[in-house]
Amino acid sequence: MISKMIEVFKTDVQSIEQSKPLIIKLKSNIPGSRINFDLEDCDKVLRVEGDEFSVEGIIKLLNKNGHHCEILE
Repeated sequence: MISKMIEVFKTDVQSIEQSKPLIIKLKSNIPGSRINFDLEDCDKVLRVEGDEFSVEGIIKLLNKNGHHCEILE
């Protein structure tokens, strides 16, 4: 049985307009995942829940699209 992974990231995404295309790209890379941003939080939190995925891949995808992203400790 594959257990669900949950990872939380600190980002610099500021608006829903910025988050929507990122969510689409992330979901295409991590099928069946649940992905959302909490833009009200001071850390502009990105939460990813799904079967196995690459934390580094998520960070690289956001970086490639002009955003800062790091694991929220």
